[in-house]
Amino acid sequence: MRCSAFFIRFLLGLVLVWMSGLWVPAASATGLDPALLAPLAGDDTDAKLEAITRLGTEASPQATVVLDALANDRLYVTPGAQLLVETSSGAVDAITGEPVSAMPAQAETVSVNNRLRRAIAAALSAARLHAADPAQRLAAARGLQRGADAAVLPTLEKALADEQNAEVKAALAIAVAALHLKSDTASLRIQAAETLGNTGNAAFRPVLQAVLQQEAQGVYAEPDAEVRAAATTALHRIERHLSMLEWIGNLFYGVSLGSVLLLAALGLAITFGLMGVINMAHGELLMIGAYVTYAVQALFRSWFPQWLDAYVIAAMPVAFVVTALVGMALERTVIRWLYGRPLETLLATWGISLMLMQAVRTLFGAQNVEVSNPSWMSGGVTVLGGLVLSYNRIAIIIFAILVVAFVWTLLNHTRLGLFVRAITQNRRMADCVGVPTGRVDMLAFGLGAGIAGLAGVALSQLGNVGPDLGRGYIVDSFMVVVLGGVGQLAGTVVAALGLGAVTKFLEPYSGAVMAKIVILVLIVLFVQKRPQGLFAPRGRSAD
Repeated sequence: MRCSAFFIRFLLGLVLVWMSGLWVPAASATGLDPALLAPLAGDDTDAKLEAITRLGTEASPQATVVLDALANDRLYVTPGAQLLVETSSGAVDAITGEPVSAMPAQAETVSVNNRLRRAIAAALSAARLHAADPAQRLAAARGLQRGADAAVLPTLEKALADEQNAEVKAALAIAVAALHLKSDTASLRIQAAETLGNTGNAAFRPVLQAVLQQEAQGVYAEPDAEVRAAATTALHRIERHLSMLEWIGNLFYGVSLGSVLLLAALGLAITFGLMGVINMAHGELLMIGAYVTYAVQALFRSWFPQWLDAYVIAAMPVAFVVTALVGMALERTVIRWLYGRPLETLLATWGISLMLMQAVRTLFGAQNVEVSNPSWMSGGVTVLGGLVLSYNRIAIIIFAILVVAFVWTLLNHTRLGLFVRAITQNRRMADCVGVPTGRVDMLAFGLGAGIAGLAGVALSQLGNVGPDLGRGYIVDSFMVVVLGGVGQLAGTVVAALGLGAVTKFLEPYSGAVMAKIVILVLIVLFVQKRPQGLFAPRGRSAD
């Protein structure tokens, strides 16, 4: 019996030892090797650097915790060389991740220099390759595409083999290629150069150019001619991609500028084309629309903060109505007495513009005011891997299309539009057949002013709003109207978009001021040959 009892106790002891052996690895699976973290408690920079690099290759989530704490000065070392991570609720052991009672008063922050911080950033990216969120893995892969340590290569290759997400897989392939460019195998270097060239990313130009550098006469940094040829081809691909991005970017921003010019000139095309009034206060109508937008934004912030993102939509009809009323008031009180007297009209509207600017300074102050973009117009979309199309400019292009469609419908499918077209072609004949020219003049001037107010709403989304906002667009607006043809909606659209695109393509070569001068000279030469503009008016007035 004694033997059997002893034998049973012996078996139970073996079982307990076996179970304890199973339990230890399970508990340490999420922990780290103490020997790996030990150099972080010392003062040897090289040993710390090696430990940080090795942490980046660890699959344990605790490695990411330690690296993040080290990067944010939350890793502490006690007098007993114990490493602790500071958290919002206290502290945890850096090796096991288990909470500790309290952070010792004698604990000191583990110091890191700039060299170590660069290594920490790269190691963090490598450690996050094991994250569950694809977005984190994508960011980590992109972070390792430039300046990753060669020790991370096995981790990258394993992550590339295991990755299922196509976008992350492509980013990992680029990161691997960047490291393979320094490989001892020529075929790997050739493949790496081709991969980097296919990205079209300008950030890889320096590493590819380094391959082609000459260390001495006829002696290259890269001894293999095929690798140098692959690097040359890759550089040409990157240059072509960047040229295409620049061209598309200039086209987009040219269309965006053209949309702004179109909105600014559309109202002027109606008033100038209908009544022949040189309205120098047109820019101040844009300014009023922008300040109305600012006022509506302030109202929403104070009374409807939960709907703040909708203030732009609410500002559109308000700005249209306010500026239309201002325009109709100007037409009834001043401009109606000056028809057929262009010089007096120019001087009168110039004086009105000064009065409007002073009124705005009195109400809102002389300093610029900020009109912030709503959240749905903030940021942009990245296309072709490097071109950012901002949402606010995309919204302005769409807005300009809608305004043009509104004006076209109004002019071609309403009674007011019929009267406006009749007066534009022959005012005397329209008056003889019963068209109320005075009333139509007032409504048409109000329509042009209201469209200028809508342009002010758009301009408020591109920059700050100030009393001098409209002055920068009055000359451009007249250029668009004259180039497109007086009273011609299609000509205004073509001229505005054309001027915007040409301006953006000229600016990189000549600068903004010289580009404007060149465009002005070209317009003067064009008008000399074709005074009626791109689209000549039709009717008796054209005879």
